[in-house]
Amino acid sequence: MTGDTAPPLRQRPLRHVSGLVKEATGALFDVRDLDSPEGGRRSGPAGDGQATFELHWTDAFDWLESAPARSVEAVVTDPPYGLVEYTAHQLEKRANGTGGVWRIPPSFDGCRRSPLPRFTVLTGPEQEQLASFFTRLAERLLPVLVPGAHVFIATNPLVSHLVYGPFLAAGFEKRGEIIRLVQTLRGGDRPKNAESEFDQVTVMPRSGWEPWGLFRKPCEGRVQDNLRRWRTGGLRRISAAEPFRDVIDAPPARGRERTIAPHPSLKPQRLMRQLVHAALPLGEGTILDPFMGSGSTIAAAAACGLSSIGLEANEEYFELALNAVPLLAELPTNGGTGGSR
Repeated sequence: MTGDTAPPLRQRPLRHVSGLVKEATGALFDVRDLDSPEGGRRSGPAGDGQATFELHWTDAFDWLESAPARSVEAVVTDPPYGLVEYTAHQLEKRANGTGGVWRIPPSFDGCRRSPLPRFTVLTGPEQEQLASFFTRLAERLLPVLVPGAHVFIATNPLVSHLVYGPFLAAGFEKRGEIIRLVQTLRGGDRPKNAESEFDQVTVMPRSGWEPWGLFRKPCEGRVQDNLRRWRTGGLRRISAAEPFRDVIDAPPARGRERTIAPHPSLKPQRLMRQLVHAALPLGEGTILDPFMGSGSTIAAAAACGLSSIGLEANEEYFELALNAVPLLAELPTNGGTGGSR
C-alpha cells in the first residue's frame, strides 16, 4: 500500500512483529505477526542467552511520543534525507528511471547502477525542513534514551551540518564520527551538457566515504558510574586488545544481500554488525532504529544476539523487512563484529 492508497499515519494500526533471536547465530524462531498493541509484546532482557526484536509499522515520531522514558540504550539508524526522496512522486521517478531527486548513474560493462539521491538539488526551504526534521527527532529521542546512550546516525557530507546542529542543540554530546569507506558513483561528474567542452573538469570530488554522526546523551556522573547503573556510556571493544575504531571499510551491499532486501538505501551487514556491536558496551539493552527500512539494523542486532526495535512508516518497506530480517541475520559476513579490515 503506497502513495494515495495509504491511510494517514495516525490512523494506521500499530502493527508489529515480535520474536526471539538465538544469540550469535542469527537463527530466528517464535516469530508472531501481531495486530494488537498489547498482544505478544516482549520487553527487557529475554534471559537464557536470547535477545528480542520488534518490528513496528508506525510513524517514528508517534512511537517516540508514547515510548516510556529511559527505555532505550542505543540508536543506530539511517534516516531519510531531503525528506522528498521517499515521497510517492520521487519513488515513482526512481522506479521509472527518470531521475528527479534520484540521480541515475551511467551503466558500465552492461551493469545497471543503483540510483542515488542528489542532495545538491535541495532548495533553501527544503534544507530548513530537513533541519527542522532533525530538531524534532533529537528532541523526541533524548527523553526515551537512558543516560549515556549513544546514537549512530548515517548522513552525507553535503547535509551533515543540518543533522549535527540540531542534535547538539537538543542536549546531545558529539562523540566523533564513524567514517565508512565506500566507493560509490556519487560525484566525479563533468559539467552537465558540457562534458566534452570541459572534459578535464570535475564538478564535485568522487565520494569515497560516508559519515555517521556519533552522539551521546550525557552520563550521570562518571562513565564508570553510568556503566554500573545504566549499562551505557562507552562503546564495546572489538576485543580486550583492540578498541572500536572510527574507520570501517564496508563496500555497498551486493549479491544475495541486495536480492534479499532491495531497498534503495540498504546498508551492508558488514557495516551494521560492527555498529550494533559497539553500540551496547556491555552487550545489554535495546537498540532502536526509528527508520529501519528493510531491517538491516534489526538483522545485524539479531546476528549479534542483541535486542532491538525497528520502526517503519512505509508499509512496502515494513513488509520487506518482515521477510528480510531473518534472512539477512543468517548471512555470513567477513566483516563480523571486528574492526576496519
